[in-house]
Amino acid sequence: MVDWKEVERLRSKGWDWSQIAAQPSVGFRADAAAGEPGRALRALYYRRGREKAADTSAPRGSKRTQESLREGRWSTARIGLLLTPLFAIWFLLAFFVPSPVGLLLPAIPWLAVGLGASAVLLLVGVYLRRPNFKGVLRTTVIGGVVLGLLISGGIGIGAVSIFGCPLLPSTLGSQPGPGWGVANVASWQENGKPVAYFYGATWCPFCSASSWAIWKALSMFGTVSGAAQGWSSTSDVYPGTPEVILAGISMSHSPVAFIASEDTSGIDGQAPSTSNCVQQAYVTAYSGGSIPFFVVDGRYVHGGSTIVNPASLSQYSYVHSGTSGWSQVQSQVINENGTAWNAVSGQAWWIMAYLAKSTGLPVSQLASTYHWSPATQSAVTNDLAQI
Repeated sequence: MVDWKEVERLRSKGWDWSQIAAQPSVGFRADAAAGEPGRALRALYYRRGREKAADTSAPRGSKRTQESLREGRWSTARIGLLLTPLFAIWFLLAFFVPSPVGLLLPAIPWLAVGLGASAVLLLVGVYLRRPNFKGVLRTTVIGGVVLGLLISGGIGIGAVSIFGCPLLPSTLGSQPGPGWGVANVASWQENGKPVAYFYGATWCPFCSASSWAIWKALSMFGTVSGAAQGWSSTSDVYPGTPEVILAGISMSHSPVAFIASEDTSGIDGQAPSTSNCVQQAYVTAYSGGSIPFFVVDGRYVHGGSTIVNPASLSQYSYVHSGTSGWSQVQSQVINENGTAWNAVSGQAWWIMAYLAKSTGLPVSQLASTYHWSPATQSAVTNDLAQI
């Protein structure tokens, strides 16, 4: 092994390479194929110098260390740093502006799941690597923020400008009537008429019970035809609750436009589908994923899962009364008397009140127009005056 310190010492004395190579203290043993020993030692000396210079060629103060190179790779921590701000911004915008931002993916549950998964990924990456949040990692965070704004903003702008989706706030103001709220938005109309919109399913017992109140209220604002018999699923709670299949009815001579998104497959748990962006916007913003869901004029919203409690119609179910139960409920609702009518009348009155408000009919005239009893008038008149 060559003693390079000895080589340097002898060179400083002016020795030539042949003398240095022949000196035993240097420890150089030339390969026979390398030729003259002095020349071989000189070549080895300069090659060693070049390699040493390459190892130290980085400028003084450079931060391009092995650690920074490692952080520049797409590690678990770096992926988490990109996705967490992306999903956080997308989630917040979709939560506070469910329409139009939350239409493609609603804030709850899908964006919340994405945010949670990316946060877990980030925590695991930080635990495993203990990264230094500078340079590349800081740039990654900024990239996540920018991507979140671009994706969520692009979805919102595209939904409004291309598909005409309404801009809806995430919260409803309080309104009288159990389960009702008001949205501070423009009227939802079709052919100049305020829309009454129902979102539900025939298998759902809560939808079935509520259909009677909706049908009764609509019949007071025009001619309703096509009222077909139906019953909720016999394998769900309150099995065989009688219902009016709202997807099959039509209205004429009415100041109201009725639209129903009702699943009529009878398959338990199958959600109804919407046919346009406006319908989906209201469902996403205010239904909470529950059915039945009902909207009048785009402003008056019943977003609870219970408009009419199906338990109150259990004695008329298909299980207890067969097909005669449906006819009994229909007769009582038409004639406005009996236990079935008492069960649905409260919400029927409220739906009438909101339809009247939307069509320009003074709510105060409802009592005389629809012949409400004195007891009914005293129970609801004060609340109706607040609508």
